[in-house]
Amino acid sequence: MSGSAPLRLLLDGSSLVANWRWLAAQAPGAACGAAIKADGYGLGARDVVARLAQAGCADFFCATWAEAAALGELPGGARLAVLHGARAEDMDQARASRARPVLNSVEQVARWREAGGGPCDVMVDTGINRLGLGIEEAMGGALAGLRIDTLMSHLACADEPDHRLNAVQLTAFQALRQAIPAARYSLANSAGILLGPDYAFDLTRPGIALYGGVPVAAATGIRPVAAIEAQILQVRAVRAGDAVGYGATWQAPADTRIAILNLGYADGYMRLLAPGAFATAGDRVLPLVGRISMDLIAVDARNADVGEGDWLRLDFDLPRLSVRSGLSQYELLTGLNLRFERYWN
Repeated sequence: MSGSAPLRLLLDGSSLVANWRWLAAQAPGAACGAAIKADGYGLGARDVVARLAQAGCADFFCATWAEAAALGELPGGARLAVLHGARAEDMDQARASRARPVLNSVEQVARWREAGGGPCDVMVDTGINRLGLGIEEAMGGALAGLRIDTLMSHLACADEPDHRLNAVQLTAFQALRQAIPAARYSLANSAGILLGPDYAFDLTRPGIALYGGVPVAAATGIRPVAAIEAQILQVRAVRAGDAVGYGATWQAPADTRIAILNLGYADGYMRLLAPGAFATAGDRVLPLVGRISMDLIAVDARNADVGEGDWLRLDFDLPRLSVRSGLSQYELLTGLNLRFERYWN
């Protein structure tokens, strides 16, 4: 790290590993993998893989072949599956790669078979109506002759434990397991793991919970992984009645010290976060004032001894921010961009 960026993403590797181990312990009869798409949910996929592989994770899932290539050589024994399958444009890379495609359509199955086949995974849609072969297609012989490592499906409503679709999808997947030979079967994502042992099958595929997201109230063992800090660019003296920021939406109720931080919506700190947002300097809380702009925010620094060059930590409690802003915990994490210098402990 150069140490020159005015934004820091502080990442707790021990919490990442603890989250994976806690999730694994919730389904002791299944292997526990890790979704690392979107560059490890914004935290850095290579760093995530290195830490989880050392802890014993052997199965990783990315979205595209570009993501697979960016990972480089995986640690010994680690396996990688590419969730979006194999387009015609991907076939040269897919055939040359150690990674397996997750075939999602009869067209992808035919393309893979015509290219000589090889081990693959298959996604069957059991109710989310996103990627995946239809149940009738999968049961009707479309997969005959494939060397399927992992047959999988994806839950649509696992973060709503009482939703009727969970049981519908489970029943459908149990029928698929009986009808279609594969080395392993996989249904549960982060929230799905908490639905109970029936959903675990042979392999679970947690994502958001690895990175500190809390998908359901039952995820009581999940620890925060990411914290964000921004540097103060300037401290201003604002007179009573003067406004701060675009639109003059906040006026100083008294003479006030305002700290301007190098952070904004271009960094993934979205305007929807503004109500109730705050930074901290030690045990002092500095409320955000005015609008979040592209590259800057302002906080009320009347009660803190801070100055230019100091670092403030922003509130980044994912469940709380999600409720307050209406943004999902996934959006909050993956929206953090490459302006942040990432520091793992």
